[in-house]
Amino acid sequence: MIIDDDIDVLKTAHMVLKRHFQEVITLYQPEDILHHLEEGKIDVVLLDMNFSPGATSGKEGLEWLKKIRRIAPSVYVLMNTAYGEINLAVEAMKLGAIDFLVKPWTNEKLLASVKNCLELKRSREKVARLQEEKKILNRDLERGYEEFIARSRAMGPVLKSIEKVAPTEAIVLILGENGTGKELAAREIHRKSERRHATFVKVDLGAIPETLFESELFGHEKGAFTDAKEARPGRFELARRGTLFLDEIGNLDVTLQAKLLSVLQNNEITRIGGGAVIPIDVRIICATNRSLYQMVEEGTFRQDLLYRINTVEVTLPPLRERREDIPLLAYHYLKQFKRKYNKPGMQIGEDVLESLAIHNWPGNIRELRHSVERAVIMGESDKLILDDFNLGKRPGMGDVAVTSGKIDDMERSAISRALNKGYKSMDRVAEEVGLSRSTLYRKMKKYGL
Repeated sequence: MIIDDDIDVLKTAHMVLKRHFQEVITLYQPEDILHHLEEGKIDVVLLDMNFSPGATSGKEGLEWLKKIRRIAPSVYVLMNTAYGEINLAVEAMKLGAIDFLVKPWTNEKLLASVKNCLELKRSREKVARLQEEKKILNRDLERGYEEFIARSRAMGPVLKSIEKVAPTEAIVLILGENGTGKELAAREIHRKSERRHATFVKVDLGAIPETLFESELFGHEKGAFTDAKEARPGRFELARRGTLFLDEIGNLDVTLQAKLLSVLQNNEITRIGGGAVIPIDVRIICATNRSLYQMVEEGTFRQDLLYRINTVEVTLPPLRERREDIPLLAYHYLKQFKRKYNKPGMQIGEDVLESLAIHNWPGNIRELRHSVERAVIMGESDKLILDDFNLGKRPGMGDVAVTSGKIDDMERSAISRALNKGYKSMDRVAEEVGLSRSTLYRKMKKYGL
C-alpha cells in the first residue's frame, strides 16, 4: 500500500510494482489506511511524511506510522521522505519503520526496497516459527516417545484402523480411558501419514486457560495484549503441513468450541491483534477420555463440532482388556529405565510377570510405566521382586479376573506369534516376548512349541 499526496508518485509506484506483487493499493489521503489494514491484506506500506498543503514538519507521517504500528504491528512500513527530512526518517525508524526511501528515487531503487522489506518480513516470520517449532521438538526429545507396542487381539481393530486412516487427511477422534496411550496412537497415525516429515504439535486443551486459548492456538501480534512483547505464531501455524493433536478436547468450554469449529470449517485463522487472514494446512487429530455423545445430550459439547472431528473414531481398550501386551510393555519399560538409571543387569522374573498380568491396572499403561520405573529405582538386586512394584498398595489388585491358566494361554499365544515371524535369531524371539533365552526354551517345551 502506497500513501502519498503526489498523484505522479502514486502512478509511477503503481506502474513499477504491479508487475511484481499480487496487489498494489494507492491512497491519496491517509484516512483510508485503517480500512485496508483491518482487512488484513497488507504486508508493506510506503508512507509519505506530509499530507496537508504546505506541511513540511513530517509530524503527520510519524503520527500515521504510530497508528499503523498499533493497529497492524505485523505490517512493515517504509517511509518516503525528501532529502532534507533524513533526521525525521531516523526518528521514524525508532518508532518502528523498517527503512526509508529518499526522494527522488529511481524505479529500480523503489522495487528493490519494497522487495527487501517483504523478504525481511517473511524471513523474520519464518525464524519465529522455527524457534517455536524447535521448542516443541526439544520438549518432545526431552520427554521421549516409545514405540507403539500393541500385539494383543484386543488391539487388532485399533491397528487396522490406524493403517487405513493414516494415509488419508481424515480428522480422527481417539477415545479411551486416561493412560491408554491416546497420544502414542496419534503419533503413530502421524508417523504413517504423508505428513510424517513435518511437525507433530500437541495441544492439551484441558490445560489452557480460557483467556489464553486464542493466543495459544491462533497466535498473536506484538502489543496485542499486555504481555505480548513480540509476535508469536500459534499452534495451527506451527503445525503447518504437519499434524495438530488436540488432546482433552472434551474439556473445552462451549464458547471456545465455537471458535475452534469456525477454524476447522474455514481452514483459516487470524492472529490476535492482527487483521491478516492466514490459511492453514494441518491434519487434525483429537482425543478425549470423556463421552462426547453424552455431553452433546447434556448440552456441554456442540453436536456440529463432534460431527466435524469424528470422521474416523479409534477407541483404545484399557490395559486390563489387552493383558497379552503387559509382559511386552513391562519389558520395554524395563529396558528404558535400565539405561536411564544405569542398572543394566536388572531382570523381571516369570512369577512377577504373571502378577503384573493379573493386576487390573486402573491407571492403564501410564500406571504400568510408573510401576516399572519405581521398581528399577527401588530394587535392591538385579532380579526385581513383586514388592519392588508396590502393587499391593494400589487400587485394583483385589479385583483379579485372570487365572493362571488364562495367563498360560496368553503367554503361549505371544510366543507362538513371535516364532511365526521367522526371526533368524532366538534372541530376537526372546526379546519380543520379554523373556530370557533360557526361559524361552523352557516355556516352548512347556507349551509344546
